[in-house]
Amino acid sequence: MSMSHTYSASQSEKWMERRLKAVSRAPYHVTGIFIKEAKGAIITDVDGKEYIDFAGGIGVQNVGHCHPKVVEAVKRQAEAFIHPCFHVTAYESYVELAEELNSLVPGDFPKKAIFLNSGAEAVENAVKIARKYTGRQAVLSFTGGYHGRTLLTMSLTSKVMPYKKGFGPFAPEVYKLPFPYYYRSDGMTADEVDDQLIKRLRHFFIAEVAPEDVAAIIVEPVQGEGGFIVPSRRFMKAIRDICDEYGIVMIADEIQTGFARTGKMFAMEHFGVAADLVTMSKSMGAGVPISAVIGKAEMMDAPEVGQLGGTFSGSPLGCAAALAVLEVIQEENLVEKSQELGEKMKARLKAMQEKYEIIGEVRGLGPMCAVELVQDRNEKTPAKEETAYIVANAWKRGAIFLSAGIYSNVLRFLPPLVMTDEQLDRGFSILEELFEEVQKRGVSR
Repeated sequence: MSMSHTYSASQSEKWMERRLKAVSRAPYHVTGIFIKEAKGAIITDVDGKEYIDFAGGIGVQNVGHCHPKVVEAVKRQAEAFIHPCFHVTAYESYVELAEELNSLVPGDFPKKAIFLNSGAEAVENAVKIARKYTGRQAVLSFTGGYHGRTLLTMSLTSKVMPYKKGFGPFAPEVYKLPFPYYYRSDGMTADEVDDQLIKRLRHFFIAEVAPEDVAAIIVEPVQGEGGFIVPSRRFMKAIRDICDEYGIVMIADEIQTGFARTGKMFAMEHFGVAADLVTMSKSMGAGVPISAVIGKAEMMDAPEVGQLGGTFSGSPLGCAAALAVLEVIQEENLVEKSQELGEKMKARLKAMQEKYEIIGEVRGLGPMCAVELVQDRNEKTPAKEETAYIVANAWKRGAIFLSAGIYSNVLRFLPPLVMTDEQLDRGFSILEELFEEVQKRGVSR
């Protein structure tokens, strides 16, 4: 007598079925799981399975999921008041957070702050401030940059699919210039690449837009969605010098790089350059939505009273969470831990590069590191399918990884800075298994 086995769907699968019926198809999922809880660097799904999290909510969980200090701060705030709106009644935490961040952001000049809801909103407001301050309209961003999904920030962003296809027309007076991508520079040295790109920027001012019409240049200290591409100190200094020469506002987009992610509190510290305005969000509130623009006081005061803000901007819950995040970073020495974690990750990834031809480059700052995957190291043909295979199969084995890059061939790592050595080893062992598979069998195309 034969036994018939019927397949029983997991709770995650059942919820996914409901999600597909009830929710727009547009939001994308890296994994097929539904989360039940998360602590530190571990996510547990509704079926009780655990996953080592190298995504960190896409750079949101630098202090780790549900840090007790953050949870307690949010609880305390929720019990006192949730949202009177800063435009109606001010509250102490907004001012305290502004004071703290003004003192931490690079730059030896008086600073002021404004708080908002999301990274894209911070970028929008930074551009508004720059335009108001300079009386100019044009904004320059860089190929490979990512600044958000609103009309203006999508216009500043590179990569057509998925961010821009079919959503035009885009915001006017936005221009893009090439960013130093040393790995794909056809044998040129870093200095030669920098020289060429700076020359092109100066030519742009002759051929396209007069520098006197440019309000701002916005740059990520490490390109995030672009594939964790790191410019040189020389390049960043040249941008700073050009901005000074022509009275252009330099905006550093630190939304993904901030709050100890790169082994410094803010990534601009690696370059010895201070931007005029800095945008931040993501790990700022450990998952509670909040963002900021911090910058030179005279620029921040250029907009008139009532010209900036929003109903939920700088919410009390966000301010409470962000203050707790700053305490955790200081008390737990997360800047130093970030440096140590980055060294361990890079060492392990470099060892994998020795073994697996598919790894073309290991790069990044601190534990904001990535590997670019190529089908051939000489031709540097992007290994897009192999990257997708690794991401799609890793979570099924217990580790969550993200892809990135203009060619979708970069594995990027944004683990919580509190990840243990044991968790790192387990996660990277899964990654190594997948590299082994891809190298032995390839991926069917």
